Amino acid sequence: MRLSRKGFSLKPCLLLATSISLLSCGGGGGGSGTAPNEGTPTPPSPPPPVVCEGNCTNADSFLRTADVEKVVQQAVAEAKALGVAATIAVVDRVGNVLAVYRTADIDTSKSLLISSNKQGLSDIDGGLENIELPLAVGGDALAAISKAITGAYLSTEGNAFSSRVASQIVQEHFNPGERVQPAGPLFGVQFSQLACSDFTLDNSVTGIGPKQAPLGLSADPGGFPLYKDNVPVGGVGVISDDFIYTLDKVVVDSDMDQDELIALAATVGFEAPTDRRADRITVDGKVLRYTDVEYSQLTAAPGAASVLNDSDGQYIPVPDYIDGNVRAGQAFGQASSGIRADTTTYPNREAYVFVDAAGQDRFPPKDGTELTANEVQAIIDEALGVANQSRAQIRRPLSTKARVTISVVDVNGDVLGMARTLDAPVFGADVSLQKARTAAFFSNPAAADFLQNLPLTQYLNSDLSPKRNVDIANYVQALRDFVEDSSALSNGIAFSDRAGGNLSRPFYPDGVDNAPHGPLSKPAGQWSPFSTGLQLDLAMNGIVSHLLHVAGLQTDDVGNNCVGVPFGGTASSAANNIANGIQIFPGSVPIYKGNTLVGGIGISGDGVDQDDMIAFLGVHRAAEKMNGSFNNAPAEIRADTLTPQGTRLRYISCPQSPFIDSDEQNVCSGK
Repeated sequence: MRLSRKGFSLKPCLLLATSISLLSCGGGGGGSGTAPNEGTPTPPSPPPPVVCEGNCTNADSFLRTADVEKVVQQAVAEAKALGVAATIAVVDRVGNVLAVYRTADIDTSKSLLISSNKQGLSDIDGGLENIELPLAVGGDALAAISKAITGAYLSTEGNAFSSRVASQIVQEHFNPGERVQPAGPLFGVQFSQLACSDFTLDNSVTGIGPKQAPLGLSADPGGFPLYKDNVPVGGVGVISDDFIYTLDKVVVDSDMDQDELIALAATVGFEAPTDRRADRITVDGKVLRYTDVEYSQLTAAPGAASVLNDSDGQYIPVPDYIDGNVRAGQAFGQASSGIRADTTTYPNREAYVFVDAAGQDRFPPKDGTELTANEVQAIIDEALGVANQSRAQIRRPLSTKARVTISVVDVNGDVLGMARTLDAPVFGADVSLQKARTAAFFSNPAAADFLQNLPLTQYLNSDLSPKRNVDIANYVQALRDFVEDSSALSNGIAFSDRAGGNLSRPFYPDGVDNAPHGPLSKPAGQWSPFSTGLQLDLAMNGIVSHLLHVAGLQTDDVGNNCVGVPFGGTASSAANNIANGIQIFPGSVPIYKGNTLVGGIGISGDGVDQDDMIAFLGVHRAAEKMNGSFNNAPAEIRADTLTPQGTRLRYISCPQSPFIDSDEQNVCSGK
């Protein structure tokens, strides 16, 4: 039986807004349908019991070339058994591409279609929707790489997340399809890790990461993490057959998704520990969805893969990503990976830092225009302390401490310092910097002028020819109209990412269907994870410029600034205030000296409420340590003083009783 890639669903269930409905529909913990073949093979033995809680990675925690080849061989065996063409990518934990393989039966006259409609063209007119990337120039490879990076970057020793999980947590409702529910907890995270970012690295720098993802993080099922000895070491991504790069809008059924089947087959011997999988983790009382298929549903016998030959397909080069050879990954946490233990700056915090090829800290604390290096160091140090005291939201075992990345920026977005804990998810590095910059940017009285002078955003037809323009200045006017303040974004109101994110949802208030859309969002019906509004429109030209370069349609690649890139250009005309793009889910606050904005802090890692708290309390505790030389925004200028459309914005949301070593409650109150 031949599957269509986004083909059929198994036993659709009634739409229930409870986690029980997810379990009864076979989400994650066990598929509810029958395998596509008669006489299913015996699934592999489960991995050994997990004993890792964030400190197991070591110099031997990496994918060797033989491991990479085995992963690819197993994926190819499943694709052949299903009778479908597929492209497979393997990456290490910091995003180095280790292999890209195409099966022999791929029709390279086809194109990869980006669409929120599983069946083909979307009705949405804007953003990346309905763009087609020819396979002849690597459109399939770019999708597979982004899926693999998603599985790798979202996963840790405490949680194993897939691109299906990403699909569940970035849509306009959580869960997708449930009405009158707020947006996903990581709404907007898909537009991170971008190739135009000044933080993520391209492959001109060998080994060290974090590396860029060509399409950002992926919400298309078919991307899984890879583990060795209960430690995440990378990810695998698959795109196949009809080559639609999409997402799953319905979580109350189980899809027999062939991308996911092929990718799951690839993980045999490198499986995520069962009790770390997303289907063992709840968010807001809802079970996350790791996979809709299971090993018992594979068509090929798990692990029964042979050495590939020319008739099977070939490893292919992808410009800017890999030369066509198979290579080994880097050992995470070692200097060669770009992330190593801190030895001097943050004592007794179990801190790690991002390093260059020589092993030197890329972002040590430094002076800004107003913040001193000592103040920056104190802020990061205290934020690390709050994280180590806090109970993680999305990790197992329960009551383990939060693992996060912390970024501090100047008022103009310059990076003043970054640090992380060892087992924080890799995606949080670029995201924490996006968050810090977003808070500083939207709180800056110069924000409106900056936005009003950016180049036009170019939307494209499916063949990549120009379609129509978007003027970023229109978002400024929409915001001013929405909040009924002609000075908005010029008046110095302090915006956290939670507040700005509220204005970036397709419904305001968030989750109230049929309510007006936020002024920084596309309206409901024209919003999708591929067309979010201001967030994407700011970076759209930069994203497309990179895609055109990889496709050989543009000679030069985009520079290290996602914002202010003219269409078809390679250099930005803008300052680096938001050089890696903005982020629109919680976890940041601006920093002040009196009433004067001096910077921002962003946190990303183990749950958005924790991120909010660590940012807010990190600044507060550091201010106490430094005798009040800086602090959080004065309460009277915070965005929660605004009530657009009669609904008050939220500034931060701290967990009720968040600490492992204390039963203290309301920890952010009055600060």
